[in-house]
Amino acid sequence: MSKTLYLECYSGISGDMAVGALLDLGADEEALERQLQSLPVEGYRVEISRVKKSGLSACDFNVILDEAHENHDHDNEYLYGHHSHGHEGRSHIHEHSRGHEGHSHAHAHAHEHRGLTEILHIIEHSHITEKAKETASEIFRVLAEAEAKAHGTTIEEVHFHEVGAVDSIVDIVAAAICLDNLNITEVIVPELYEGRGVIRCQHGVIPVPVPATANIVQTYGLTLRMADVEAELVTPTGAAIAAAIRTRDKLPSGYRIVRTGLGAGKRDYGRTSVLRVMLIEEEVKEEDRIWKLETNIDDSMGEAFGYVMERLFAAGAKDVYFTPIYMKKNRPAYELNVICGEDRVRELEEVLFRETTTIGVRRVEMARTVLKRDIRTVSTSLGEAQVKVCGSDEGKRVYPEYESVAEICRRTGRPYQETWRQVCREAQEELGYGQL
Repeated sequence: MSKTLYLECYSGISGDMAVGALLDLGADEEALERQLQSLPVEGYRVEISRVKKSGLSACDFNVILDEAHENHDHDNEYLYGHHSHGHEGRSHIHEHSRGHEGHSHAHAHAHEHRGLTEILHIIEHSHITEKAKETASEIFRVLAEAEAKAHGTTIEEVHFHEVGAVDSIVDIVAAAICLDNLNITEVIVPELYEGRGVIRCQHGVIPVPVPATANIVQTYGLTLRMADVEAELVTPTGAAIAAAIRTRDKLPSGYRIVRTGLGAGKRDYGRTSVLRVMLIEEEVKEEDRIWKLETNIDDSMGEAFGYVMERLFAAGAKDVYFTPIYMKKNRPAYELNVICGEDRVRELEEVLFRETTTIGVRRVEMARTVLKRDIRTVSTSLGEAQVKVCGSDEGKRVYPEYESVAEICRRTGRPYQETWRQVCREAQEELGYGQL
């Protein structure tokens, strides 16, 4: 069954917020820890806790680096938000540090610089699932492309702290593991809320959105909405995750919320810093666009209307019907209506002009809401028959197709209504659906 995830990014998105939200949604924490341990990366521990954001309980996912891998460039903290913060509630700490106490202070300030090739090698040589490897690799490719463009180099040559940092690797791989664990197949990201102004990073003062984030938004067609706050709400890692996993940018007209998860951000910037994700089920109703063609006819032979209907259906009309009306001078007439898709409008108008006496056709585009439908062949005690299965909010409806029922009646001599009811009843039993 398709599982649809909706990302509600009113407070932006970052890697740790995404992981926290997915864990809160129900991703298996033990499975995450087990797979993270297989990463050939050292020097960190993961802390998972419950924190309060504006009174709301949210999951906080925090990658804590040891001294040898810690980012001591405090300007760069503004890019990735590694600030000290209080954790409310019980925390779960998973150690991945492997004895760096003997390293010198100079080494402790050294930064990891990895390129995309090295990072993809790390992912490939882990024991995470194949789907998680694929997702994590795609997120890193999106991020590396954006950073390469920002720094004026190629994706093969870009080496920089941000994409190679241990915490970024863990955030992205953890997000991929959680998505796979939840068996997410569709991801809806309508828009990302971003701050404004400028921030300071290791290269100096740069505008928000930062260049890498702006490049991702531009390349992948993400929609940004500016929030009234001077801060960076969307990190490059968060934007890369959204771009790589998004399959749609619009919510369905109606849906049910199955579960909700809240992932905590590290700073609030005067607003509730949470990423809310929802596992949703779409309504079975679908909306599409149709056209209605209509014309009034008061001077055509009755025999012609039957033939016109046949020609209209043969030309692709969805429905054709006649309505008795009275026209000027009290003349009896018919209003002829044709329902069709946009691609059939011209052809059907030509049929009307050729086969009737009309000299004008009105047309209007209309929205319609329809139930999902599927034609199925079922085995009954009277033989095989086709039925139409339609979805509704309450369940499924089964409707025997006219031609199938008529064929059985001609073959057996049974009455139509009795045959229709028997085919319907046996089809419901075979398919496991009830009739409303």
